[in-house]
Amino acid sequence: MKKQSYRGLAAIVVATAMLTGCKLIGDVEYTVQQDPVEMHGDSVRVNVTVKFPEKGLNKKASAEITPKLGGKAFKTITVQGEKATGNGQTIAYKPGATVSYSDVIPYSPDLENADLMITGKVSKGKKEEEFEAVKIADGTIVTPLLVQNDDKALIGVDNFVRTTEENYNAQYNYAKGKSNVTSKEAKGQDIKDLQEWLTAAQSNPKVAPKKMNLISYASPEGETADNDQLARDRADSGQEAVNKIVKASGFETTPGFYSQNPKGEDWAGFEAAVRASDLEDKNLIIRVLEMTPDKNKREQEIINMAKTYKDLEKEILPSLRRTQLNVVYDKIGWSDEELKNLSKTKADTLTVEELLFAGTLYEDLSEKMRVYKLAAANYPEDWRGHNNVGYVYYMQNDLSNAQANFQKANDLNENPVTLNNLGIIARINGDRDKATELLTSAVGAGSEVKYNLGIIDIQNGNYAEAIGNFGGENTFNKALAQVLNGDNSAALSTIDASIDAESAMGYYLKAIIGARQDNLDLVVNNLKSAIAKDAGLKAKASKDREFIKFFENASFKNVVN
Repeated sequence: MKKQSYRGLAAIVVATAMLTGCKLIGDVEYTVQQDPVEMHGDSVRVNVTVKFPEKGLNKKASAEITPKLGGKAFKTITVQGEKATGNGQTIAYKPGATVSYSDVIPYSPDLENADLMITGKVSKGKKEEEFEAVKIADGTIVTPLLVQNDDKALIGVDNFVRTTEENYNAQYNYAKGKSNVTSKEAKGQDIKDLQEWLTAAQSNPKVAPKKMNLISYASPEGETADNDQLARDRADSGQEAVNKIVKASGFETTPGFYSQNPKGEDWAGFEAAVRASDLEDKNLIIRVLEMTPDKNKREQEIINMAKTYKDLEKEILPSLRRTQLNVVYDKIGWSDEELKNLSKTKADTLTVEELLFAGTLYEDLSEKMRVYKLAAANYPEDWRGHNNVGYVYYMQNDLSNAQANFQKANDLNENPVTLNNLGIIARINGDRDKATELLTSAVGAGSEVKYNLGIIDIQNGNYAEAIGNFGGENTFNKALAQVLNGDNSAALSTIDASIDAESAMGYYLKAIIGARQDNLDLVVNNLKSAIAKDAGLKAKASKDREFIKFFENASFKNVVN
């Protein structure tokens, strides 16, 4: 007798072994949790309850009961009658007893279409009898093996900024106590260069001046209030003088183009200049600056160094009497098309950031590879070029070259991106422990790393953890994890919202969901669609224990035969 209630971890099967011709043991009832049995992680576990009825085992007999899945045996259950000697579990003659049993064996492909059988022998003294093998369950559901190798490799991200804010600088210098710009200063080389730069900017689409800051100073000598006013006057004269240069260049200003920022006495500039000088008493001057916060006292103490002060007036103070002309402009980088063209014609003129960004402009993997190899060759100490070459190799399914380049990048700079990429190579190569270690160290790289850990969770049989790691993205693997975790409705919604909604394996998974929901139409319709896209799935479905309850159904047979 075999009674089957299909599906899930709660499925219970009861089988009664009729041991024909054996007088030492009676009819034994086997209760199996889950039929068909299912691989979980890398293993197949069976949970069996063996019930001996009253007078079911001779008082002096011993029995060895061994479940087998195909040709592979689980551990043996050893029991004995109440008057037998040995190490087995004693079975009372009255009222009988129940033995609970659980064991696991490694999964191998030969177990997929095997039957779970009970075999064994019973003995009393020298008398030994083998009892008839009894099938107690089907084997084996291998749905976890449908997990897709869609591990997410990561590129080394560029820091390319197309438009940057830059500065162009010039300055006017002044005589002591004066605020007028002399004709000599107005014709200084840096002022001429500024005019030429502004003129060139009119025809340069890559340069866009936005404003000019006029930062004016007085040297730290005399009254503070007087110097504050002197700085303001220098800002005014600087603007008036430079405005002539701006107009002569043809540049048209907008309201607010000029921004005055008078600073007064430039003690910071004074200290920096002294520190950079070869003055005999510079250390003494620096101590005065550091220990005398009052500016007037500070100035007087420095003046008291008569010879030193003369050197200061000659070498330091003149350069502090100034108005700095700071042009703020946008430097506009290469366009996408310009970058792509330069990567083919003048790659050596591009920065590493420009090359890495150019690689992202291509969908074609061969073109990506070309650009990333240029980045790796031109900037060999930057890990990102080597990593991104490895990324393209990975996308081309060249795992050996991918691993070599990921490793080179990691040797240059171990970081979450390289660890993630080495982790997925380790997983694909079968080393899940190493992969888990690497990926766990890489979680800072983003959600892609957790997704990759989710794949390992499926392989390890940790389905709830897998769902959590897959996050909010709707993918085949997330739907698979939901199926394996018993949430068929959620799985159906997930797969229908994924890019695999109409793929061969997407349809196949929906057929499995139909079987688990006892929905024949969902099984048949989705299997038809799956097989239409991949004819090889017909043979798989015909033996897949997910569909065992439909094996004799005419509609199912029409699809798979």
